[in-house]
Amino acid sequence: MKPRIDGTEFGSITIDGHQFDHDVLIRLDGTVEKRKKKLSKSVHGTSHLISLAEAEYVYEKGARLLIIGTGQHGLVRLDDEAESFLAQRDCRVDLLPTQEAMGVWNRTEGSAIGLFHVTC
Repeated sequence: MKPRIDGTEFGSITIDGHQFDHDVLIRLDGTVEKRKKKLSKSVHGTSHLISLAEAEYVYEKGARLLIIGTGQHGLVRLDDEAESFLAQRDCRVDLLPTQEAMGVWNRTEGSAIGLFHVTC
């Protein structure tokens, strides 16, 4: 069952009543885990530009949609290789400020993955 995002504010996100004080990844099966920002930071020096390595880690076979909460001010983006990797797998990507992405996540049905940045 897909978890519901209850709210977000700078530095945190609340999912099914549990507050997380870090970026999160929500898997196809509803598992919530800490985002592995180092996969992008080691390539770009920032976690605001998602690398191919992170896209490969995030993607799961069968996912048709990746919803990315780009932060409270919308700073997160995909690099060209990550964008190409996901496109080749027919996985649409919605990049939205985290507050907006939260609403899209809660309304989405089907095989979706969520990646939510909780600062910037």
